[in-house]
Amino acid sequence: MLMRLQLHLTLVDGSVEKIERALSDNKLTRGLLILMAITTGTVVANNYYNQPLLGEMAREFGISESEISSVPMLTQIGYAAGLFLIVPLGDMLKRKKMILIDFFFIITALLSAGLAPSPLALKISSLLIGLTSVIPQVMVPMAAQLSSNENRGKAIGTVMTGMFIGILASRTLSGYIAEFLNWRAVYFCGAGFMVILWVFLKWKLPEIKPDFKGTYSQLLKSIVEQFKTKPALRLAAIRGGLVFACFSAFWTTLVFLLETPTFNMGSEEAGSFGFVGIAGAVMASVVGKMSDRLNRNTMITIAILIVMVSWIVLGLSASSIIGLVIGALFLDLGIQSVHITNQTIIFSDNPPERNRINTVYMVLYFTGGALGTYIAGIIWEHFQWMGVASVGFTFGLLTLIVHLIFKR
Repeated sequence: MLMRLQLHLTLVDGSVEKIERALSDNKLTRGLLILMAITTGTVVANNYYNQPLLGEMAREFGISESEISSVPMLTQIGYAAGLFLIVPLGDMLKRKKMILIDFFFIITALLSAGLAPSPLALKISSLLIGLTSVIPQVMVPMAAQLSSNENRGKAIGTVMTGMFIGILASRTLSGYIAEFLNWRAVYFCGAGFMVILWVFLKWKLPEIKPDFKGTYSQLLKSIVEQFKTKPALRLAAIRGGLVFACFSAFWTTLVFLLETPTFNMGSEEAGSFGFVGIAGAVMASVVGKMSDRLNRNTMITIAILIVMVSWIVLGLSASSIIGLVIGALFLDLGIQSVHITNQTIIFSDNPPERNRINTVYMVLYFTGGALGTYIAGIIWEHFQWMGVASVGFTFGLLTLIVHLIFKR
């Protein structure tokens, strides 16, 4: 009798688990997925609005360009801190409540930047913008959790496309707003976007209960354990960091190339290249769908080869705007394809510690980006565009070597 009761309970538990899984899958409607992608792109844009505005900021405050350059640097430092301190809370707190509360801090930081009376106030506000604008890195694992196994790659690809479009379009949007109004209006518009998003998220975003039951200090310690115990995560994070170094090397030095007498262009034209990147991002969304059906290691190999070929095209296009456009298109396509497939891999089993896994991945991802920015800046000063192209190709080659040696 006891054995029958245990068997019955087991069957019931299994049925309940299936029902809960089915309900979870049904939560990720097309409308919700689009809302999550828009949220991801709009929030991540907060970190990049400042780049086209630095000259205008420096002139208003009467400070040097080198001093105002600490504004984007502090934004990135804040973002890195938010990845480590805030994103893991998605495993510990109710997700919707956490996101809605964070939006109040984002809005406050953006308004503070728009009202900043001094360079110091602007720098502090910029740090806080980066610290709080990490919602995209909560949305990605949330989409992975709400989707079915069959559609997880598609869901991740859609949300990641939103993020890439936000990164690439933010500079262009910021430049246009500042041209017709001023740099402060950019931050006020950004705050307005956040208010509108908050209303829609309050209305449409489902609540997800946390999986982690420990303390905050235990939560942070467990991030290191994720890196130690998950070889697939380590490999994906290293691959991601190396290809993002390629991305950063290009976007850091493109404006320098366009300002040379060969092109005689400036930051506005460099920002327009964001439209090329958006085309690559839209193309890369198809990769998310393909990663649900095809061999992911093969897809990553092809994507890395695309990155390497794109740098050959870019290196040969030091005096050709058409060549730069073609190279940029395929560079973004390859990089984003690697990134989307990486995230499909690390979330493939729908792990409960998904936000901590994403923290490990994104910290190394942006570390690679910072490395690419730093090295490309030095190489440009000494070897100009061909040197930068060589750096980009080398990062791509290193990615391929790491991938082929350690792939599973």
